[in-house]
Amino acid sequence: MQTRRIGNAEVPAIGLGCMNLSHAYGTPPDTETATALLHKAFDLGVRHFDTAALYGFGANETLVGEAIKPFRQQVHLASKCAMTGVEGVRVIDGRPETLTRTLDEALTRLQTDHIDLYYLHRWDKNVPIEDSVGALSRAVEDGKIGAIGLSEVSAATLRKAHAVHPIAAVQTEYSLWTRNAEIAVLQACKELDTSFVAFSPVARGFLTGAVTDPAAFAAKDIRRNMPRFQEPHFSSNQRWLNEFADLAKTENCSMAQLSLAWLLSRDDHVLPIPGTTSIAHLEDNLAAAEITLSAEVIGKLDELINQTTVSGPRYPEATQAEIDTEEFA
Repeated sequence: MQTRRIGNAEVPAIGLGCMNLSHAYGTPPDTETATALLHKAFDLGVRHFDTAALYGFGANETLVGEAIKPFRQQVHLASKCAMTGVEGVRVIDGRPETLTRTLDEALTRLQTDHIDLYYLHRWDKNVPIEDSVGALSRAVEDGKIGAIGLSEVSAATLRKAHAVHPIAAVQTEYSLWTRNAEIAVLQACKELDTSFVAFSPVARGFLTGAVTDPAAFAAKDIRRNMPRFQEPHFSSNQRWLNEFADLAKTENCSMAQLSLAWLLSRDDHVLPIPGTTSIAHLEDNLAAAEITLSAEVIGKLDELINQTTVSGPRYPEATQAEIDTEEFA
């Protein structure tokens, strides 16, 4: 697989988002099944594994830490702080003392003495970004983390943080149907030599064609509360999905592969991290790195799926208020 740089590491261009092995999309797989998928990802060449304290309220870090222990030194391990579970409730807390405690807890769960890339999962708007990044910079000095990342921040916040300590990566939702990064932060990352890690690169499954009935989502599936999976937005977005499927057939690839190949074409500092609980889907996703799209196909995709053709905001109002990413007018 082609490689791209993140921090001081060179990793295969497509990594693995580990969230749905423990969190967010209904009942997660059992430990044996999840571990088998993580091992298969390594066997297939994945070296960038992404987890967080929030996922399963620590359960995902525990899962990943145990699974990758045999090859820990061969992988680039990323995790996140500042959004965690406290007594079963999701809390955003970016105070330096909280970040320090969360990091120590993460190191224990991950069974490692350092985390290669540690993100602020969300900027706590009650705490200056400089204070939160300052705490993480001290963790870099102590050797507990290798590099600092930010998630769901604007270009302005990125620049403020970068003035305190170099920011190795920004992680934000980015796909054909979520283009907010193109407003400013993608370019800011390029200017600051910061990698851009794209989560939900296949639109939480929508761009694979697998989501046909949101009513069938599990009770705890977070997509139930996302406007794009609710009416009238869901039906509106399905109107262009068939044409997208036809384009994938023309390119002799799956819809997921077409989505990921488009992302890889954006720039060489963009690294998608699709997540899955299926080894078949894992294999399909990773094969996208071998696909090269023509300028004509990229142009068709940009015209078909963009901020003007996609219906509905990506988050409900309460969640939207928690993020700092730029929004289209």
